[in-house]
Amino acid sequence: MMAVPLSVLEVAMVQAGSSAADTLRDTTTFAQQVEALGYRRLWYAEHHHSPAIGAFPPVVLIAHAAASTSSIRVGSGGVLAPHHSPILLAEQFGTLAGLHPERIDLGIGRGPGTLDEPTARALRRGAGPATGDEYRDDVAATLRFLVDEVALDDLPEVWLLASSTAGAALAADLGLPVAIAHHIRPDNTAAAIGEYRARFQPSRWCAGPRVLVCVETVCAPTQQDAEWLAGPMNVVKAGLLQGRGDLPFPTPTQAAEHTFTEQELQALAGFRAHQAYGTPDAVAQRLAELVGATGAEELMLVTPVYALGDRLRSYELVAKAFTGRRRP
Repeated sequence: MMAVPLSVLEVAMVQAGSSAADTLRDTTTFAQQVEALGYRRLWYAEHHHSPAIGAFPPVVLIAHAAASTSSIRVGSGGVLAPHHSPILLAEQFGTLAGLHPERIDLGIGRGPGTLDEPTARALRRGAGPATGDEYRDDVAATLRFLVDEVALDDLPEVWLLASSTAGAALAADLGLPVAIAHHIRPDNTAAAIGEYRARFQPSRWCAGPRVLVCVETVCAPTQQDAEWLAGPMNVVKAGLLQGRGDLPFPTPTQAAEHTFTEQELQALAGFRAHQAYGTPDAVAQRLAELVGATGAEELMLVTPVYALGDRLRSYELVAKAFTGRRRP
């Protein structure tokens, strides 16, 4: 039987017609419901200066979600190392792990978390983007502080996020589990996983290669319904293709009225071919194929649809359809 667990990435979309406070209130219900559906872990992403995604620090959302649930693992997917002091990351996540033993994940990433250059520089106190060597040093220092400075028996489970062979190689060299951002750069997935498995060095954090693949997933009773739900994120993605991160997250009705260029439609179709959209059977089949192609030990689903009820319904349909499927 398909023994690959499913997890959740939450990006806390601030939807048209709602406020950031509304989004924050929804996070409690969302965490409790995905726990009830049997998902293994719930991660929060770090974003800044975007009208479509709340600038909510993952460490705060993790603390709240862990206190609002009882069994699901909660963590960052990811907290962006260039914006944070390694010792503070170790102290924050070490404290969370002490408060919620065996339930906290520290997923570390490198990206800026924003397309706005002044915001990126403010996060870095005026410095430019972190170099590869600086990022490696920050991750290594965070691991060292977790071991040497956090005086607690329980430590978080540490993951490295990667969307390239360079990130995967760093995870392998440090002996960390890797979370592959297939939902961002699907064309890099196969090469990144191959690099990771070939280079992996066992460590105190992970005895052998361990791969999680994150995939964008929109599930509904019919294909037409899934297309309708995917509309708002298509509009946001079209803006990102133009280098714009200033577009709000529209309603499905607003998205249906949006006019895409031919180039945008081609790019969106190419991206979606690597993700999982459609009916429960279609999505479950696509996820099973992805497991077969990547050898992933775990899948993480990100479902950027407009309404909380529709988002939860998508996760419910996938959980039911995927359970019991055999490997392709």
